[in-house]
Amino acid sequence: MIVQTDADLLGMQAASNAVALTLKSMIGYAKPGMNTFELDEYGAQLLKNYGAISAPIKDYKFPGYTCISLNKEAAHGIPSKGKMLKEGDLINIDVSAELDGYYGDNGFSFILGNDLTGLQPLVSASREILLAAIKEIKAGVRIAVVGRFIQQKAAERGFKVIKNLVGHGIGRKLHEDPDEIPCFYDPYNKAVFKKNSVIALETFISTKASFVKEDTDGWTMITRDGSYVAQHEHTLIVTNEEPTILTWQNGI
Repeated sequence: MIVQTDADLLGMQAASNAVALTLKSMIGYAKPGMNTFELDEYGAQLLKNYGAISAPIKDYKFPGYTCISLNKEAAHGIPSKGKMLKEGDLINIDVSAELDGYYGDNGFSFILGNDLTGLQPLVSASREILLAAIKEIKAGVRIAVVGRFIQQKAAERGFKVIKNLVGHGIGRKLHEDPDEIPCFYDPYNKAVFKKNSVIALETFISTKASFVKEDTDGWTMITRDGSYVAQHEHTLIVTNEEPTILTWQNGI
């Protein structure tokens, strides 16, 4: 969407605050021995307290209030009583919600406790590349150029990017124009970032794989070779200078 009024700005900020604070609280709540269903229920109560409605349930009938992906799950993991959190797990929590007609979206990957599998460099790369990429965005910049920046920065650290998971526009719907803000350079994508547009920028940084596939549950995205993937995401407003980060309270 294009932010056109003060009401748009306040609405987007409120929705973004709700998802950002929910995500931050869920990260702090996660403990070894807890299952992901319990963590999701905690997030659901937080969203309810903010007056927000889970976007995955509202828009897609997803079987969970939030997406919680563990270890070799890349995205869209289904919360489950059978998925227990353990020390050293790579966890991704993605929280999106609608509040009074506006949507916010953000995600965060982290290591639970001690880094037993040596994945902290991957997680740090995803987070740091997202923050660096945000600084490259302003009105008139080609989307493909920012995708190339993310891809190059990942390669410099010895990682790859996932090419079929992308960022997107957001606002009155969870997914709006532009439909795709990829983490790689697409020379055929001539679209540019527009002033006052709202986007959800995401990094999908991988140890080896470039693509993910849908698992047998019909939702969870996994790599074919068992690679690990880290993701971080902010909701932003594009300006003539650096973007305004609406989900800054999530701790990224």
